[in-house]
Amino acid sequence: MAFACAISFMGIGLVDPILPAISHELGASPSQTMLLFTSYLFVTGVAMLFTSWVSGRLGVRWTLVIGLILVVIFAALAGSAGSVDAIIGFRAGWGLGNALFISTALAAIVGAASGGSRQAIVLYEAALGVGMAVGPLVGGALGSISWRGPFFGTAALMAVALVAILVFLNSPKQPAAQAVAVPVGEQPSLFSSFRALRNPALRSLALVAVFYNFGFFVLLAYSPYPMEAAAKLAGAQSFGAHELGFVFFGWGVALALTSVLVAPVLTRRFGLATVLFVMLGGLTVCLMLLGVFVNSLTGLVVVVVVSGLLLGVINTALTEAVMEATDLPRNVASSTYSGVRFIGGAIAPAVAGPIAAAFGAPVPYWVGATAVLIAILVLAFSHKRLAPIGAEHRNPVAEAAIIGAGDAA
Repeated sequence: MAFACAISFMGIGLVDPILPAISHELGASPSQTMLLFTSYLFVTGVAMLFTSWVSGRLGVRWTLVIGLILVVIFAALAGSAGSVDAIIGFRAGWGLGNALFISTALAAIVGAASGGSRQAIVLYEAALGVGMAVGPLVGGALGSISWRGPFFGTAALMAVALVAILVFLNSPKQPAAQAVAVPVGEQPSLFSSFRALRNPALRSLALVAVFYNFGFFVLLAYSPYPMEAAAKLAGAQSFGAHELGFVFFGWGVALALTSVLVAPVLTRRFGLATVLFVMLGGLTVCLMLLGVFVNSLTGLVVVVVVSGLLLGVINTALTEAVMEATDLPRNVASSTYSGVRFIGGAIAPAVAGPIAAAFGAPVPYWVGATAVLIAILVLAFSHKRLAPIGAEHRNPVAEAAIIGAGDAA
């Protein structure tokens, strides 16, 4: 299960280093290739709004199996595609599979682990961190051979994970699964996530997440193109998928370390609200600096990697805030918040390319900085609604579930 989780989270950043290569090989514009993120994230986000209902009826094991089958099929189809439009469509199917898998992965690990829930949570968080960090590195390594390599590689690895789960994973023990997925006596309905948005605190945090994730995915999806252009200006002989993979590997390592190790320390010492304000402010500055250094390869690389440190803290703190700010069932709050933030992230790649083409390379970064600034303002104006955040956590398994779902975005 941990292996499958790591591969699943790899899929998020896997395509980042090969975006320019896909543009060159298939004659596509940056705006078109960035839609690989948009279709994946949008379908993942919409599906997340219903996954608690699906897993409640199919069970954890079969929800996982169906999700993995979809990932294997659509990743392989993306690798064999002959046009960027086909890849965009297949990435959407991949996103559906990933939503089903992510929504139930922690429940399966907790149910299968023999060392107790806390050890299972550590294993899950470690798999998440490894996947987020290694995804761009693997994408760059395989992408330096062919842009099709990362897609086929993911399909092969997920097929191995699928066979392993079918052979070794029994249905999780009911109490452990319920602790994460379905609170006793609270079976979610098909529209639970939509009704949850009536809660003022959750609605406010979801709005913060939409604008924050816009800035997040401007940085992640758009940055390979300015880096490639800056490398040419600097006279670099070669700066392709392999080099981009190393840059975003550094970004992923920074994000994983602060998400798991630093964020809990900061939030315990300074409080969730304070940490969110400071880190969102830091991300706003980073996006502005990326616009300033858009023609400097060194400046872009340094700021992107440093931003990973901030993003890891924000991911964890924001999802903890969602958990603490409402009295909604945590599986419902988790799927609702995760779905909305994935959808918010899907918007950024769709607009960053056209904005750059119309107004210049720095402008998408400045638009991203403005979006994060709006997130800060929403957080400030929602202060009274978010007064409960900072209370003592009641259920470490449920806490890890929502943090894991949020970090996956």
